Amino acid sequence: MTELHASFDISNRARRGFTLVELMIVVGIIAILSAIALPRLAAARQSANESAAIATLRALMSAQAQLQSAAAIDTDADGMGEFGGFAELAGLAPVRVSNAGSAAAGNAAGDLLDPPMLSAPFGVVTASQTARSGYLFQMFLPDAAGAPFTEDATGGFAGTFPSSDLGEYLWCCYAWPMQAGMTGTRAFFVSHSNEVLQTANRAGTVYSGAVHGPAGDAAFSNANDLRSAIGLYGASVDGNSWVPVQ
Repeated sequence: MTELHASFDISNRARRGFTLVELMIVVGIIAILSAIALPRLAAARQSANESAAIATLRALMSAQAQLQSAAAIDTDADGMGEFGGFAELAGLAPVRVSNAGSAAAGNAAGDLLDPPMLSAPFGVVTASQTARSGYLFQMFLPDAAGAPFTEDATGGFAGTFPSSDLGEYLWCCYAWPMQAGMTGTRAFFVSHSNEVLQTANRAGTVYSGAVHGPAGDAAFSNANDLRSAIGLYGASVDGNSWVPVQ
């Protein structure tokens, strides 16, 4: 009888399900685990996005070097190659070509870089920026006075071109989070100096989203001059501490 009673009690308990107290305990355990795990997952995602941004900028250095070496863009026909914008490098916008030696700029509609130096997604440009893995990227080339000059809103250069002379040895690109503190924290910079720099992006000028990105001269020592030295350790135009990525 005792065994039968015990079996009947367990059966009744199984049919009743969990008590309110038991459910509250389970919910509490889940909440504690979530409080521990979610911040770590967010931090891991930010770290992965930042690593991807650094890798992209390093790949960009190589792509620009190949483009310049191949003289695929040579608007003044002097045999010296010029650096390009994202849409040109990705083969989605015609590369710049001289217009019969005149002062006017020209593009051949079918003159796309083939093979491209970057994968096609990098050539998808909106508001002169391209997006990858939680980060925004923007390229700057020099105008005739050395001031930063960015590609058209949807990529390429349909009108005025960057300087054909200064564009043979000056360029830079920035990468910053789509949402600082969420998709990434640090901002990054690379240029003709062939070194990736970073800023903590926590104090001073914080870069976040399409509207609040770096100006073209942000990491340089002189305003509106890509010919000036890189402004390391707080000597930059934006006042942030740009330091080499380790």
